[in-house]
Amino acid sequence: MQSEKRADTGADASGERMGTPTVAGRLSPAFGVLAVVLLAINLRPGATSLGPVLAEIQQDLGMNAAVAGMLTGAPGFGFAIFGATAVALGVRVGLAAGLTMGAIAAAVGLLGRSVVGSVPLFLLLTVVAFAGMAIGNVLVPAYIKSRYPSRIASVMSAYTVSLAIGATSATMLSAPIAHLPGSSWRVSLGMWGVVAAVAAVPWLVLAVRERRRRASGEIGPRVSGSVFAVIRSRKALALALFFGMQSMHAYIQFGWIAQLYRDGGLPPTYAGAMVSLLASLGIPAGFVMPWVAARVRDPRPLVVALFVFMVSGYLGVWLAPTTMPWLWAILIGLAGCAFPLAMTLITARTRDLHITTQVSGFTQSAGYLLSAAGPLLVGVLLQVTGSWTAPMIFLLGCAVVFLIAGLLAAGPGFVDDELAQASAVDAGAR
Repeated sequence: MQSEKRADTGADASGERMGTPTVAGRLSPAFGVLAVVLLAINLRPGATSLGPVLAEIQQDLGMNAAVAGMLTGAPGFGFAIFGATAVALGVRVGLAAGLTMGAIAAAVGLLGRSVVGSVPLFLLLTVVAFAGMAIGNVLVPAYIKSRYPSRIASVMSAYTVSLAIGATSATMLSAPIAHLPGSSWRVSLGMWGVVAAVAAVPWLVLAVRERRRRASGEIGPRVSGSVFAVIRSRKALALALFFGMQSMHAYIQFGWIAQLYRDGGLPPTYAGAMVSLLASLGIPAGFVMPWVAARVRDPRPLVVALFVFMVSGYLGVWLAPTTMPWLWAILIGLAGCAFPLAMTLITARTRDLHITTQVSGFTQSAGYLLSAAGPLLVGVLLQVTGSWTAPMIFLLGCAVVFLIAGLLAAGPGFVDDELAQASAVDAGAR
């Protein structure tokens, strides 16, 4: 608990340097939480709403299968590329202003792509939406650390639960809304642009207040830096690999587990229900895991438990898919607790807010790059070998990497200290 207090103090101080208020002032703390929740709900639907209506989009726009395949893999690459630039944006304009820009970009992209009639414009506006979502992915954890240093766990819970609600809602509602009388895929996708526009409003208020505080001198000068500045920290690398492995497994599960169930003899509807079951567990996981991780002295046993859940679930679906399929789905879903744990570790293993922002950007950029490559590799292995043996061996091997990286990331120590030590070594060498 003492280390948590030190981390919070560091975050509070550096919050001033990043250009974000650390005290409520005239705005209630609940207003900031509301802004976080509304934005979080909008950080996944731009991607998860596509799949259920992809066939209708292809038919209406004349989109070929190759472009559609590229579109389904775009979220991971988009989050990786634009996430790497989010830190520079937050440093330049401030966290609240950066998040305002992210919300607006998401709204413009989501609304715009729902009305265009050409494939290139649809793809361009989708990229704009993903850029806005990537900014939110990276800057929200830093905002939470700076704005709520003594309540990080509870606000992170609200954030991760809202992420899961947004992702799940888009998956469940996209097709039904598109097939309502008088509706279409355009209405189904466009409504998320409206929701994103609503989310931008409280951030605009926070950004205006942030600018006034800077003009009055309440907020100190900005600092500079790159997400790659943290690469000399072994813990930062472990965090990136842990986040990447959990993200890669999640995207593989959403894309391939239903097919694995079906190939094992489960009816298509039942297989789809199992994927919905494992995805739905992200909501309670997002609520519980940040709270648990903040209260245990050593979170490494949590990593081991998640590894056991993951491997047990994979082996069950692979070797006995029709025997208690719900159990394998639950085990894989419980392994998804790794996402809120990874997000919590980003704030728990950094002190200075600027370091938190850099680690968040580096971790998520590297992680989402892995998440984009994972489903592709599984598809290639399945195509080349004609069976699930090679893909499952690949998944089990990646689970071991997940375990090792998680143990290093969750172990004691701070990224800040490792970077300071590296700088001291460099100074001594000079």
